[in-house]
Amino acid sequence: MILSVDVHLQYRLSQPTDLLLQIEAADLADQTVRQTHISFSEVENVSRITADDGLGERIWLRADGLFQCDYRADIQINRPVRDLSTLPATPPHQLSGEAVRYLMPSRYCPSDEFQTFVAAEFGHLSGGAQIAAMRDWIEQSFQYVPGVSNAQTTAMDSFVQRQGICRDYAHVLVTLARAATIPARFASVYAPGVTPPDFHAVAEVYLDGAWHLVDPTSMATPHDIVRIGIGADAANVAFLNIFGQAEFVAQSVSVQAA
Repeated sequence: MILSVDVHLQYRLSQPTDLLLQIEAADLADQTVRQTHISFSEVENVSRITADDGLGERIWLRADGLFQCDYRADIQINRPVRDLSTLPATPPHQLSGEAVRYLMPSRYCPSDEFQTFVAAEFGHLSGGAQIAAMRDWIEQSFQYVPGVSNAQTTAMDSFVQRQGICRDYAHVLVTLARAATIPARFASVYAPGVTPPDFHAVAEVYLDGAWHLVDPTSMATPHDIVRIGIGADAANVAFLNIFGQAEFVAQSVSVQAA
């Protein structure tokens, strides 16, 4: 599958401000960036740095006044999709250093507070079957409601409220997986069919020695997801960090199957 991505961002800055941008699709073995173009309004600085775990890049910018960014890309997805429920868990003592960090609680994912719930609700399962049951439970138990959560909402908040957006769904699945001693991380992605059209968020879980994408909102499947970046939770993969004051002007995200 080939996905065409088109993103437009506009912010008004009252003074020279540093921005850290991460909206470009990562060029990886399972997703090939075939063509790409990114442009900015007048800026003082453009420099690239490696993103978390070496997956993708971030761009440092310094701008003033009306900041505008336009990004377009075509990405071919070459990802083999396996049946999640058949994948065995990797024993903790066999995990690499990269995977171990994603066993730990993080800012939005207090997994240590969910161990009793996970043992009671999903303890009769293991590995991919356990993750599949968690995914299905979230999809069935939660309501997708824009506007009920904000940048401070944690997985515990969403668990109590039983509603949220893709960011919240992903945080809950990551949290439950870690509570079951399965490494899990947050992934910022593009996917077609996301309603409303926007940047999307899913979870990645480490099973059978590899990472596997899981979308608890059910709006996307592994064969039509393009990764932008990954991290312990949303704090690590914001599409734009603004180190100062800014006024939102406009944003649009279009993802189509080419």
